[in-house]
Amino acid sequence: MGARGQGFKGLAALRDDLKRRAEASERAAEEAARQRRASDAQAQEFREAMQDVLPLKPSNRRAPAVVQPAPLALQRAIDEKAALSESLSDEFDAESLLETDDKLSWRRSGIGGDVVRKLRRGHWVIAAELDLHGLRREEARESVAQFIRDSLKRGHRCVRIIHGKGLGSVARQPVLKAKVFGWLIQKDEVLALCQARAHDGGSGALIVLLRPSALPG
Repeated sequence: MGARGQGFKGLAALRDDLKRRAEASERAAEEAARQRRASDAQAQEFREAMQDVLPLKPSNRRAPAVVQPAPLALQRAIDEKAALSESLSDEFDAESLLETDDKLSWRRSGIGGDVVRKLRRGHWVIAAELDLHGLRREEARESVAQFIRDSLKRGHRCVRIIHGKGLGSVARQPVLKAKVFGWLIQKDEVLALCQARAHDGGSGALIVLLRPSALPG
């Protein structure tokens, strides 16, 4: 085939390519027009459906204000509880501070022996009491610390703490008795204490004398 034939063949291929492109462009235009008609039809349908709908009148009502609950001082409560527990140690050796008599008693240095004798005889009226029955050791320790604080705030001089006689324990021993004694003599506000008289609880309770007008800081 000569050069002239090659030229005709190239022109034919170019013509076919241009035709295909024109047909594709025409189809795209038709599809775009079809989509516009469909969109216009939907818009017209929506307008017809909403033509009888009236807009709401403006309202002066306001949404009620949300009342926020007062914040709880959780961290403060946690810190106070920790301070109460840590202030009374189970590792404290109470034996070195006990008077060697047949009735459990103790007095702070500088307090005369007559104070313990008066305490035993009921010289001071018992203003409040704490019953530790049914409490575990940690619960009892926290209760004792809080009880002393509350008693001081109320100005009580003499209080009673019932630790029990241990009749319900496995060894039938007052398991809290020594613990309570040890906790109490660690408190600076406690001046003296002794085992209660029979009608006040006997070996199942302690009578505690507190420092007058001693308010915690």
